[in-house]
Amino acid sequence: MGKGRPRAVETGQNLTVSSTGSLNIQSGPVYYPSEEEFRDPLGYIYKIRPEAEPYGICKIVPPKSWNPPFSLNLDSFTFPTKTQAIHQLQARPASCDSKTFELEYNRFLEGHCGKKLKKRVIFEGEELDLCKLFNAVRRYGGYDKVVKGKKWGEVFRFVRSGKKISECAKHVLYQLYREHLYDYEGSYNRLNRERAKSYKRGINEDAKNEKKAKIYSSKRRRKNSDHRNVKVRKVEEEDHDQICEQCRSGLHGEVMLLCDRCNKGWHIYCLSPPLKQVPPGNWYCFECLNSDKDSFGFIPGKQFTLEAFRRLADRANKKWFGSGCASRVQIEKKFWEIVEGLAGDVEVMYGSDLDTSVHGSGFPRVNDQRPESVEPKAWDEYCKSPWNLNNLPKLKGSMLRAVHHNITGVMVPWLYIGMLFSAFCWHFEDHCFYSMNYLHWGEPKCWYSVPGSEASAFEKVMRDCLPDLFDAQPDLLFQLVTMLNPSVLRENGVPVYSVLQEPGNFVITFPRSYHGGFNLGLNCAEAVNFAPADWLPHGGSGAELYQLYRKAPVLSHEELLCVVAKSDWEKNASTYLRKELLRIYKKERTFRERLWLSGITRSSPMSPRRSSEFVGTEEDPTCIICKQYLYLSAVVCRCRPSAFVCLEHWEHLCECKSSKHRLLYRHTLAELADLVLIVDKHESEEMPQSDSLLRNISSFSELNSLKKKVKGADVTHAQLAEQWLSRACKIFQSPFSGDAYTTLLKEAEQFLWAGAEMDSVRDVVKNLTAARKWVQGIRDCLSKIENWSAGGDFEKVAHKWVKKLLSVDPVPCNEPGYHKLKHCAEEANLLVHDIDAALSTFSKLEELELLYSRACSSSIHVEQSQKLSQKISLVKVWIDNARKAISNEQPAAVEVDILYKLKTEILELQVQVQEKEMIFDLVSQAESCQARCRSLMSGSVTLKNVEVLLQEMASFSVNIPELALLKQYQIDASLWITKLNDILINIHQREDQQSVIDELNRILEDGESLKIQVDELSLVKIELKKACCREKAIKARNSKMALAFLQQLLADAVVLQIEREDLFLSLSRELAGALQWEERAKDILACKAQMSEFEDLIRMSEDIVAIMPSLGDVKAAILVANSWLNNSKPFLEPDLSGSSTSRSLLKLDDLKELVSQSRFLKITFKQQNVLETILENSKKWQHDACSLLQDVECLYSVTDIGDGRSNVLILKIEHIVNLIDSVSKAGLSFGLDFPEMPKLQNACSTLHWCSKVLSFCYLMPSYEDVESLMNISEQLSIMHSSCNLLSSLIFGAKWLKKVSEDISVAFPMMFAQLTEATCKHRLWQEQVHQFFSLELGERSWSQLMQLEEYGKASFFTCPEVDIVVSEVEKVEKWKQRCMDAVKTFAGDESLLLCALQKIKESLDRSLYIYEKSESFGGVCLYMCCMSGSEDWDFLTCSTCKDCYHLQCLEYRRNNAEEAYTCSNCQLLAGGLIPPNRCGFLRHNGKYSDLKLLSDLLFVDEKFCVRIEEREILQQIVDQAYACKKCLTEILDFEMSCYNKDQFTAVGKKLTTAWKAFGVAGVYDHQSYCDLERALARFSWRFQVAKLLDALEKDIEKPSVQQIYQHLKEGDAMNISPEDHLRLKLSELKDIGLQWVDRAKKVAADCGSLGLDGVYELITEGERLPVCLKKELELLRARSRLHCICRKPYDERSMIVCGRCDEWYHIRCVNLVFPPKVYICAACMPGTQHLVSSFDSLMDHERCTVEPKTPSPRHKKPRTGPKKSESSATQKMLIGDENGSGIGHLRWRNRKPFRRAAKKRAELDSLTSFFHRPQPIIT
Repeated sequence: MGKGRPRAVETGQNLTVSSTGSLNIQSGPVYYPSEEEFRDPLGYIYKIRPEAEPYGICKIVPPKSWNPPFSLNLDSFTFPTKTQAIHQLQARPASCDSKTFELEYNRFLEGHCGKKLKKRVIFEGEELDLCKLFNAVRRYGGYDKVVKGKKWGEVFRFVRSGKKISECAKHVLYQLYREHLYDYEGSYNRLNRERAKSYKRGINEDAKNEKKAKIYSSKRRRKNSDHRNVKVRKVEEEDHDQICEQCRSGLHGEVMLLCDRCNKGWHIYCLSPPLKQVPPGNWYCFECLNSDKDSFGFIPGKQFTLEAFRRLADRANKKWFGSGCASRVQIEKKFWEIVEGLAGDVEVMYGSDLDTSVHGSGFPRVNDQRPESVEPKAWDEYCKSPWNLNNLPKLKGSMLRAVHHNITGVMVPWLYIGMLFSAFCWHFEDHCFYSMNYLHWGEPKCWYSVPGSEASAFEKVMRDCLPDLFDAQPDLLFQLVTMLNPSVLRENGVPVYSVLQEPGNFVITFPRSYHGGFNLGLNCAEAVNFAPADWLPHGGSGAELYQLYRKAPVLSHEELLCVVAKSDWEKNASTYLRKELLRIYKKERTFRERLWLSGITRSSPMSPRRSSEFVGTEEDPTCIICKQYLYLSAVVCRCRPSAFVCLEHWEHLCECKSSKHRLLYRHTLAELADLVLIVDKHESEEMPQSDSLLRNISSFSELNSLKKKVKGADVTHAQLAEQWLSRACKIFQSPFSGDAYTTLLKEAEQFLWAGAEMDSVRDVVKNLTAARKWVQGIRDCLSKIENWSAGGDFEKVAHKWVKKLLSVDPVPCNEPGYHKLKHCAEEANLLVHDIDAALSTFSKLEELELLYSRACSSSIHVEQSQKLSQKISLVKVWIDNARKAISNEQPAAVEVDILYKLKTEILELQVQVQEKEMIFDLVSQAESCQARCRSLMSGSVTLKNVEVLLQEMASFSVNIPELALLKQYQIDASLWITKLNDILINIHQREDQQSVIDELNRILEDGESLKIQVDELSLVKIELKKACCREKAIKARNSKMALAFLQQLLADAVVLQIEREDLFLSLSRELAGALQWEERAKDILACKAQMSEFEDLIRMSEDIVAIMPSLGDVKAAILVANSWLNNSKPFLEPDLSGSSTSRSLLKLDDLKELVSQSRFLKITFKQQNVLETILENSKKWQHDACSLLQDVECLYSVTDIGDGRSNVLILKIEHIVNLIDSVSKAGLSFGLDFPEMPKLQNACSTLHWCSKVLSFCYLMPSYEDVESLMNISEQLSIMHSSCNLLSSLIFGAKWLKKVSEDISVAFPMMFAQLTEATCKHRLWQEQVHQFFSLELGERSWSQLMQLEEYGKASFFTCPEVDIVVSEVEKVEKWKQRCMDAVKTFAGDESLLLCALQKIKESLDRSLYIYEKSESFGGVCLYMCCMSGSEDWDFLTCSTCKDCYHLQCLEYRRNNAEEAYTCSNCQLLAGGLIPPNRCGFLRHNGKYSDLKLLSDLLFVDEKFCVRIEEREILQQIVDQAYACKKCLTEILDFEMSCYNKDQFTAVGKKLTTAWKAFGVAGVYDHQSYCDLERALARFSWRFQVAKLLDALEKDIEKPSVQQIYQHLKEGDAMNISPEDHLRLKLSELKDIGLQWVDRAKKVAADCGSLGLDGVYELITEGERLPVCLKKELELLRARSRLHCICRKPYDERSMIVCGRCDEWYHIRCVNLVFPPKVYICAACMPGTQHLVSSFDSLMDHERCTVEPKTPSPRHKKPRTGPKKSESSATQKMLIGDENGSGIGHLRWRNRKPFRRAAKKRAELDSLTSFFHRPQPIIT
């Protein structure tokens, strides 16, 4: 194993894959690392890089031990998707804007022809888009190449995608291009060549132009090719009339391009990529060149579960390759056909770029939940594995370890869920990173790669092949939306390699390597970037690309380099890191020197990082021009403080002078050089390189020695620095001057950013800064001393700060105040010494206060003075506290802790005071008292001992905690004893003994918790037991208790000596009565008694308070006895022995069970004896019947029958029959269901039959008698199959019947005829044997029928007869089944063969409709009938071209030229379901069932002859299954089509299926149901699409009810929730319901919402895409104003005018009692005073609701009868239907109007979607 030689890719899971694929592309290398090599991913990749990098890609197959678990939960995993239009990845037109092209084209025409294009160019009946045609020709190399290569077909596909290409169309397109666009193409190409030349000139002159202050004058204008002026803005400092859309600046107007269409501006250096100078000709921005309508990208799709996505992927696989396995060659070929636009429109879903921090990773992670199926050890192993993509970017040796934040896709892996044809387009990774992709599971991925060394060639081929796309989007390769066939790249000399990634494989792509590919089916992959040390140079190239194309980077490359250089790195990284650091050092030095030469001398360092060891901890500013992070340096200006630019674009920041600009830098050039040297030192093997590196840096410095003119002379940067240093040395010797120092430091800013040559300047700057700070400190201290000495509230200077300033040695500069401050400090030092001495010894308080007064009078604040002040304050506080403790004589007034604290404090303060000894005495007394208390509490504490101690210490002034605790114990015990005595008073006389128990329990609990022992505790326990006993006795008295409970209760009372209490005396009397009842009950239960005695016991038990143990047994005995009596009643009825016809027979087993139960009853009954008697008689009858049946069996076994008389057989039979009759009558008298009774009856009838047959021995029977007996014998032979007598008699009767049929002579004359018949029968037998010896094909059905006819005619029985008859019956039975199966279709046809031929013809017609087979190519079929007669007049459908007889259609043609459309085409064109039998032949809706015919064909029976009908049936079944297959294909096509554009194709196919199904004479129920569902789905989609189309065209809005109905129907049809039509309906429903909810709330809010809000809501409802008429009417009614107060409807009572129908508030019109009919003041002028009297009261309310409106005008009363008044009319307002629109509604609110009450519209339920009865199935 190991690196070795790359091997070809092996076979995948389901794919047969060749090593090169279908495009003959060379395979990339495949590596198989060993276990040892696999431990270090980065090391192994570094090892194989020299061999693999030239391919740009490689595959790594892990060892067999690598088997990571998939950590995502497949059941709950959901993810978003993107929709990929695969057919547009390459073969798509550029997103050009036709209006921009038309503008430029007309300008060309004006310049060359003097006129514009006035007429539209028409091509194939439609307007031709000249922009698309021009771009399509450019795509294929221009007019000349298209003509030479004959590519007008490809051009046509761009212009008219999806239409059929004809030679005529190609020629017309060629002519149109030649006429309209050929000259424009030449002009366009010339202009491009001029622009290319100007760009080259601009590049050559760029170095010269950069040294100029301004490139162009402020008034220069761009010139086009015709030397006409083009708009360029003028620069005016005070007003910018145009700003750049990129940097948002209006400066530098001389290089600002204005779009010749939209007039927006862009700086030429802000474009992507930037321009070097203003281009000639007209210029249009990318927004005007690109059309939003035609813009291409991957559209966000739906959210999927993995199961739903799998079903979608399976459907796609089945659609393209069926159910079989496709090879990689097939899939790859089909993919590129789709990409190149040769296979129609194809869209797939791709779950790409899924952030694993959000959706989860397929690899195990530490913080993820471990699945139960995965072992913990394996989980932990793969969590830490270096090949786990979550760990790879941060492995040791990876440059990305320094990145702090998690960048998705770079630091955090991305997950990819792909399906067939889902693609990832040509691209290389961000920052030219490496990438690693791991395929978790599923089908393989196909990768293509171009090595990074060929990236430029790849980009050139892409631009040459897709020029229009790159013109519209120069950064197209950054978009990841474009594919190009690898064969095209190879034809143009670009090497391309391919890799097939299988599950469990890793794929590595190398830096700058363009790669792309697609998925061969459903799979799951995960990818991440990583950056080993060899990536660093590529990362620098990637950063330059980002800057060129103005793309925001992912991270700062310079920051990453600096952070890595300061940290630990791998040994092999030194070379790459050193080279890259040296590169950015040179670049940074070059640009900083250019800034200095340009006059930017001001500079300052950037603020330092808080966490400089990581990348990205803080956000750096970005350049407003190139969008790059400004980590190392930036340029700013005071005029735009928030704008930053990089050093390369500093001239584009603003138009201020360079002296106003400032350079911001994070590292000096010296620091950057040190980083390079630090990295270089780690290369220990190549130490000489360090010297060469130093020489390289120094030589670079010499080569770039800076010179610029200063005061007319050329001065170098170093010379200026030397001059500055000499001035600095002089300033140190002179007295300090702040202005001089500031000026010198400001001048030094131009040197600080430089390299090590300016270290001396930096040192002097540090000294100057320190000196300035030191002098400022000296002067501040002296100022504070002087201010404080002069008096006032000023701050003192700190002694510590003074010492720090005076400790500087040597003195930084010449400052006179230094000696003055030193003198002041000496006095402060002496004071500090005295204070320290006083604080370290035992001093008196007076001495301390004297020292403190000295410190307060000093002008310098010493820290020791604060300590002295604190000590003085503490001593004074201590003295006050000590005096309070000593002087207080009250008992327990002083806490002992205070004394201890005072003692400790005085020892710590070290001060001499007189109160000290007194405090010590109190402490010793307190300690003595504590010792006595603790001694007492250590043993058992008694109340007496505690009281003695408390009496002794009653007057002690110190509060001892132990003494206080003992006192509390004594108080608690005394209170407890008092409480107990209160409870014990009359305790036995209390009725609420439960309360007594609770109180005693509490007192007992309290007593046990006392800390002092009390003697009364035992008394409490005894009283508690007595109270519990009394409580039980009270409960027993009030409710029944068990007898044993009462006995135990009285025993407890005796023990507690409370049995003489009244409660227990009464309870003992009750107990005596209960015991007496219990004894009697036991006696009765022991011996059986009468029912009355049991009932007496029950009555007596009701008066007893105890629960008797035997009471349950007594009740149970009564219950069982009553149940037994009820069950016995049917057997004890008086008519039991009578006739049983009126009622059903009783069961004998029930009688036996009742008799058995009676023996266990506790109660005696007389009915017991009666039932026992009946049972004994029944048993006796059964014994007699069994004896008689044995006699019958003996008679059946008789073998010697004779003539029946000689052996007395007939007499025996008659005797037994008489006995059976008598026994049967006796059995019926019992009324029981004896099992012997049916046997007796059968035996009787059998013996009667035998007796009748025996009578034929001596009587001449008639044929009818024999036949009637034979009919009975069939049943007898079944019941008595083993009976000898019966078998013999039946055989004789059969023979007698046969003879009676054939020979009509007397029996004596039969012998001769029987002899002749025997000979004929033997001859027939020989014929039968000869027939069956023939081959199967030689046996004819007619011969078998003849043999069967003679066999039936013969009265002899033999095996041959049975064989022939059975074979004939078998065939005839099969034919009859066939005829039954086809007779409904055949109609009057009586022959099976003809009927089958008729069905076969119908299937031929059905297959013709499906397949248009060649055998019927010239036949004219008539869809209405089977005749096919050409003599009848017929019509041809103009849509489907099917023929129909006029006679069958009953159609009269009014016009010979009138076009006819059949009913099927009319219905399906309208999206409707065909009605019953529409499109069927005239079969009366009856068909033959396919399943029945198949069963008949494959029946298990084997026939002895060849049957022609069976062969035709085989053909019918084969044709029927062929039709079913065609139908299945159509239904599968219907299931896979969801777009509106496919409705027509689906409709045509369903029409074909419907017609073919109706024509066929064979019916398959499953196919019929599938077709019916498909038609229903088609009709549903058609109707919904029609509904939505009407909405889009503003023809009609759907109502909510319609939407609900369609959604309901969709649920019934199982329309997928993901269907786009259903999603649209759901969206409309949600929109409508949200507005309806708001409208209902407003309509019912009683006027809380203002009218403006209501109007806005109405306007919003009218603009909704849903019809909401009812709710709008409610809102209009809500918004109308009423009454003289002109307010909307509210909850106040209202009344309507009987004439004008205007509504008025009852209160507003001053009505106390509403009349039956009300006439308003407007209709009755005489009542005007009622209105005017109310006006003054309502003025305020009118102002708050609405502006005043005119009062209602008088209306003439309506003509016609008066409307009836009702309560509903008085309370409800209904809107007027005539009002529409907000303006009209406002007008109606201003004027009075008539109102009419209307009934609320009721929505009838919609009818069912369709109803069609199924055809009759046979």
